[in-house]
Amino acid sequence: MTGAGVCARTRTGAAARLACACVVLALASAAARAQDYGDTPYVQTPQNVVEQMLRLGRVGAKDYVIDLGSGDGRIVITAAKQFGARGFGVDLDPRLVDLANRNAAREGVADRAAFYARDLYETDISKATVVTFYLLPEVNMMLRPRLLKLLKPGTRLVAHDYDLGDWKPDRSMIVPAPDKPVGRDKISKVYFWVVPAQVAGRWRAHVALPAGAQDYEFTLAQSFQVIEGSATVDGHNAKLTDSRLVGDRISLTLETDAGGTPVRHDLRGRVNGGVIEGVMRITGGGAPIQQRFSAQRSSADEAHGDAGAAAK
Repeated sequence: MTGAGVCARTRTGAAARLACACVVLALASAAARAQDYGDTPYVQTPQNVVEQMLRLGRVGAKDYVIDLGSGDGRIVITAAKQFGARGFGVDLDPRLVDLANRNAAREGVADRAAFYARDLYETDISKATVVTFYLLPEVNMMLRPRLLKLLKPGTRLVAHDYDLGDWKPDRSMIVPAPDKPVGRDKISKVYFWVVPAQVAGRWRAHVALPAGAQDYEFTLAQSFQVIEGSATVDGHNAKLTDSRLVGDRISLTLETDAGGTPVRHDLRGRVNGGVIEGVMRITGGGAPIQQRFSAQRSSADEAHGDAGAAAK
């Protein structure tokens, strides 16, 4: 399915083939403008939805956009022509690939937008800063592990109509789609995610402060971009009151007690593999203190971590 298009010819199993067959029947009966290219139902994403997807994905001139199931190429072509980006799309149907390349040449962006006849499961997506897709739900779920494994933390994902299951989007919206060739309501759902760094595990930091060094330890559980956990400061329990993970950027707030006075330890840093480096700000119980810190994760935790796994 496409603005974008992948269906039975991708390796999705019996359930996906059945879903694809249902989609083909729905397209045949519900939309005169929907075209069936062989066994892949091809449904154009309305141009206003394409533009909203790219805006939601914050696409700009420095971005490299990869569209999985690229159809007539309009997503990558629009990203190049209106947003200054570069990139490519892949589709299984060589006729659509040829059409997309001709469209890119006609729009004057063939040097920045290319299209290839490839299986999306065999496509190297590691170069992307933005990945877009309009695929069946079953295909999205099969694609999800590759997105988490191959894409750099901070890579943005934008999907049309179907989400990624229990990986909740960072943002979503409903877009009026009067030109949509399928559906009675003439609306589109657009979903946005940021690929999270893998931060689950036990972390330790030894931080030099004016009154003497302090040892910090925090243990994090992770479910995609949602993190929670526990912490200690110099061996004493600290309350982890706030935590946030966006791509490779992490923020943690620990609260301790200094003789009845609450003290906040705000850590803001960037994750690079098994290291978090950033700035800590301590407030309460005296003048504010700001100090750089570096936290290291247990090597065993780093080896076995999974950005999609956590205690649920």
